[in-house]
Amino acid sequence: MLAQFVLFDGFDPLDVIAPFEVLGIGGVAGEGAIRVELVSAEGAREVPSGVGTLSLRATAKLDPQQADLIVVPGAAGRIPAKGEEAADEEAIPAILGGALQTELPSLLKAALDEPGLTVATVCGGSLILAMAGLIDGRPATTHHMGLDALEATGAVVVAARVVDDGDLVTGAGVTSGLDVALHLLERELGPRVAHAVEQVVAHERRGVVWRPEGLVPAGL
Repeated sequence: MLAQFVLFDGFDPLDVIAPFEVLGIGGVAGEGAIRVELVSAEGAREVPSGVGTLSLRATAKLDPQQADLIVVPGAAGRIPAKGEEAADEEAIPAILGGALQTELPSLLKAALDEPGLTVATVCGGSLILAMAGLIDGRPATTHHMGLDALEATGAVVVAARVVDDGDLVTGAGVTSGLDVALHLLERELGPRVAHAVEQVVAHERRGVVWRPEGLVPAGL
């Protein structure tokens, strides 16, 4: 199983590093069942994050035909004031908008159209998909400060830490990347591997993973 982690200018490093490490350890525990790599829409390059001078190196191009799992992070930057219309280049909406000007949206569309491939997001990564019109009508979550924006772009907002809609798995705030990755490990390799990795990273998952299954709650 090949897991590709998407980098774009201004990405949030923790959105990438936390699930990258969890799935990487899972690959070791699963005797090579998972391989992880950093990619970008442009191919191999040094990609600046939205945190100071920190950058990560993409070693390949995002490839929906090769990947089994693609993880899309959110952005790190300034949060605009309420009602602010013009966002400067360091504001999160502008960073996400910049990512949409690359080949990334078309590659992510191809990923969602590819049978057997799962697209996962952490924090504002779901907003990239939503802003590109790729998850209209689908249940998803994001950072609590972006839920209104997610709803406005056509997604069905679920205020859960992890939302599993089959080939689309979305996580809420930044640290939810740990929960997303552990959930994916359990889903793909089973609970024993996920539990072992959970112990290694000393993190217990929080909340119920929301799925579009079972009875519809009434009166709540």
